[in-house]
Amino acid sequence: MRRTKIIATLGPATDDLAVLTRLISVGVDAVRLNFSHGTAEDHRARVAHIRRIAAEQKRIVSIIADLQGPKIRIACFEKSAAVLKENDLFIFDAALGDNAGTVHSVGLSYKDLPKDVAPGDTLLVDDGRLSFKVLEVKGAQIHCQVINGGTISDHKGINRLGGGLSAESFTPKDKIDMRTALALDVDYIAISFPRSAEDIIAAKKHIADMKGHAGVIAKIERREALDHIEGIIEASDAIMVARGDLGVEIGDAALPAIQKQLISQARAKNKVVITATQMMESMIHSPIPTRAEVMDVANAVLDGTDAVMLSAETSNGDDPVRVVEAMSRICLGAEQHPRTLVSHHRLDKKFSHTDEAIAMATMYTANHLSPKAIICLTESGATALWMSRIRSGIAIVGLSPHTKSLRKMALYRGVVPIHFAMVHENIDQIHRYALQYLQQHNFLQTGDMVILTKGQHIGVLGGTNTMQILEVP
Repeated sequence: MRRTKIIATLGPATDDLAVLTRLISVGVDAVRLNFSHGTAEDHRARVAHIRRIAAEQKRIVSIIADLQGPKIRIACFEKSAAVLKENDLFIFDAALGDNAGTVHSVGLSYKDLPKDVAPGDTLLVDDGRLSFKVLEVKGAQIHCQVINGGTISDHKGINRLGGGLSAESFTPKDKIDMRTALALDVDYIAISFPRSAEDIIAAKKHIADMKGHAGVIAKIERREALDHIEGIIEASDAIMVARGDLGVEIGDAALPAIQKQLISQARAKNKVVITATQMMESMIHSPIPTRAEVMDVANAVLDGTDAVMLSAETSNGDDPVRVVEAMSRICLGAEQHPRTLVSHHRLDKKFSHTDEAIAMATMYTANHLSPKAIICLTESGATALWMSRIRSGIAIVGLSPHTKSLRKMALYRGVVPIHFAMVHENIDQIHRYALQYLQQHNFLQTGDMVILTKGQHIGVLGGTNTMQILEVP
């Protein structure tokens, strides 16, 4: 069983229903709707197809709505692009027309950029492929000298090295898109460019005001987010290590250590962590990944990431299914390393919740007893989440009657979410029904040893207080 989850971004390449069907069948655990592209109707159709195909395959697939956030981009050129050479003078002009870019200047979608920069700053365009030294700021114009030249084209992202842009993380467009996403009953909403915990708290308030129940993913993309990372993680349900903009703002050399730090911090706080951006970039067109990409994915798995995410590889790639198969193969290979089976998580901590203590005790027992599986009867999925923070090679089966809980568990590393209607009132006998149910679904066989956790009362959130070691009859 692959324990690391795979997220595939949907797009034109997955709109073919045969491709989408195969994506789910080869093991995609969650899909991402990129609200930077497409219409509300596009997203509505994709959600409908995902829900239908997942139901037909009896799969639990989580859906993530990724909001665009502030549009920090250049505008367009008269001829779609311009070629700049080293030491050329170039102007970013917030007052220039949207399609008036030339070899001398280009407009900005982010009109406040001139207020955020100063002489001596470095501006980076197109994920840092082009760089500019700011010479002076004159009103709406930023006069620069080209450091690294090349082809600059329409709508490319622009960053300030070191961060510090004042753009709000939640825009009027995001509010409209959030309402659309909640109407589609997505499971998670990803917030772009948060600077502090207050941005995440505000997003959760918007969700509550709209009567929504989606979890919130904080995309770590800004340099200043790292200064407030403890609070951001605490406020979020999950974080995404979004290595594109983050790598541009902090510099590529700093990125590997920051990625490892973020994965460790999220897991320590019992939060889900996703690693994203260019993981299998060459496979947009290539039939095989580069060895560097293999190592990149494997290292994220070894570091303990819950999920690895594909972007253009599946949304616009030549063969999305082949990419997922390759990523799955790499994850499985990395999970054979002994490092993925050893954990010292919270061994020196006290627990404030009974269900958390049961989860930790269960995983300690499982890693020393090696049962066939860990069966977690859960209402909200919290016990399964706590269990999944412990490195282990043993499957954690999250049994829940609640679809929303199951879909959220689809992102938890090592957790297999399975629908189980806990209709029997006798809690002392419910384990028999659970084991029979898993036998009927060919997950367990007679004689298998399992560890089962449950609460004393059915339907009570946070009520897990019992661990049992059982043999499948």
